Amino acid sequence: MFLSRRTPELPTPDQALRGRPTPEFTVPDRHTVLGNPLLGPYPEGLEVADFGLGCFWGAERKFWQTDGVWTTLVGYQGGYTENPSYEEVCSGLTGHTEAVRVVFDPKIVSYESLLKLFWESHNPTQGFRQGNDVGTQYRSAIYTHSDSQAAAAQASREAYQGVLTGSGYGTITTELLSAEGRPFFPAEGYHQQYLDKNPAGYCGIGGTGVSCPIGVARADG
Repeated sequence: MFLSRRTPELPTPDQALRGRPTPEFTVPDRHTVLGNPLLGPYPEGLEVADFGLGCFWGAERKFWQTDGVWTTLVGYQGGYTENPSYEEVCSGLTGHTEAVRVVFDPKIVSYESLLKLFWESHNPTQGFRQGNDVGTQYRSAIYTHSDSQAAAAQASREAYQGVLTGSGYGTITTELLSAEGRPFFPAEGYHQQYLDKNPAGYCGIGGTGVSCPIGVARADG
């Protein structure tokens, strides 16, 4: 007896759940590891980067462990449903991916260094999945906040594609789009810094083992 498995598909705007004008939950005030506020406005001189690289529990930890990162939070981005819940996102009917917002000091860590960490922390060639996690909410994505971020992200994708191809991997499927018009909706409180609260919790993040030939952390000054 053969069992069919439906291939994940992104919904159209008309198919997506309608959502709500305000969230149904509150977000904790501060980061449990870094101690800084989760939500903006952020101090002058800091920049924001948004990444999707599979289950956001493990992805967030990758970034909060990086010097120069001021705060991180997880949420939903790139879809149509306003203020979605985790259950709605996992239904595949919102269009969002699980994302990590990284607030960083560019004098300490460059955006290019964050891109390097992004590429090397997951397999960006898998489409609507990451490892054993299958669904549109696990797709790889970069949502940029400036022209310079967009240019750096595009250059990094091209550079990494070259080394991935040479190592026998397929085409990168990462969604590379402007964050403008694609709001980041923070996830429920229990998802924020999940692996700090649950050190033995599930982490599905794993890279290809192929080094990305970009990004050098800037010296302070």
